[in-house]
Amino acid sequence: MEEDKIVATSEIKVKVGLNENNLPLRMKWSASDGGIEDQEAKAMFLSLWNPKEKVAMKIDLWTKEMTVEEMKHFFHQTLLTMADSFEKATGEHNIMEDLRDYCYHFAEKMEILPED
Repeated sequence: MEEDKIVATSEIKVKVGLNENNLPLRMKWSASDGGIEDQEAKAMFLSLWNPKEKVAMKIDLWTKEMTVEEMKHFFHQTLLTMADSFEKATGEHNIMEDLRDYCYHFAEKMEILPED
């Protein structure tokens, strides 16, 4: 099949600066196709699917500069993004509405809802 032939590659890089105890102090990422070069980041969640073992492999990192308040927002936004991605990939609308309802509940409990 012609459409299954790789005709180009793209690269995403994450550079993590560590202290003497291997704790992240600084993270920067670059994406060749996105025109992003050494963009500062305080946290990341990376999940990759291992098809052979049928398990998710993950890396969760955050710098010591990441505040608890920022982590609450980061986690909330990541959950919402996961719901959007899952719905787009599977068409499972109803269960994703349940997840979005939970995300609202999460934001409410974490007291991060925007004020009216």
